[in-house]
Amino acid sequence: TGQCRLDQALVKDKRQEGLVLLPAAQSRNKEAVNPNQMKKLLGVLAKNYEYILVDSPAGIETGFKNAVTAATEALIVATPEITSVRDADRVIGLLEAEGIKNTRLIVNRLKATMVKADQMMSVQDVQEILAIPLIGVIPEDERVIVSSNQGEPLILSEKKTLPGIAIENIAARLEGANISFLDLMAEHDNLINRLRRLFQ
Repeated sequence: TGQCRLDQALVKDKRQEGLVLLPAAQSRNKEAVNPNQMKKLLGVLAKNYEYILVDSPAGIETGFKNAVTAATEALIVATPEITSVRDADRVIGLLEAEGIKNTRLIVNRLKATMVKADQMMSVQDVQEILAIPLIGVIPEDERVIVSSNQGEPLILSEKKTLPGIAIENIAARLEGANISFLDLMAEHDNLINRLRRLFQ
């Protein structure tokens, strides 16, 4: 029938104990699960896991409704582009309509050289438009694509990278840590040298 138990569907990470992935079904469409079913599913998972992250499409389709049905807070990921920021603003409005007011912003794929050349929105520009608290900024880096293609998380790399540090800092802030934001607008060489000194 193509059906299985929840524990059979969970894919356990080989590196991090307690980290699992529940992939979307490849043989069913989004409408195969309704919001009530999703809420029950998340309720079962919540008994065994401290954090449950649900990746959501930016829209008003069933996938979005399923993702927010049991959410208590939301992380809005936006790139510094007009279309992405507009989508994020629309999603924030939809979340507020669902009663989810604890929203925080992650600015992804920031490229300092383009910001300095006025070719890309700054973090401050994005913040002013969306008006929600900032929890992290992840710089553009081709190593993110490489690590994704290789199936190896960047934060587990032996060599420290700016995106990896930024992601670690986001996780720590979610835990309540008070960590300063990296100055991604600093000269690249100076920033790298400062980071090397930190990890010596």
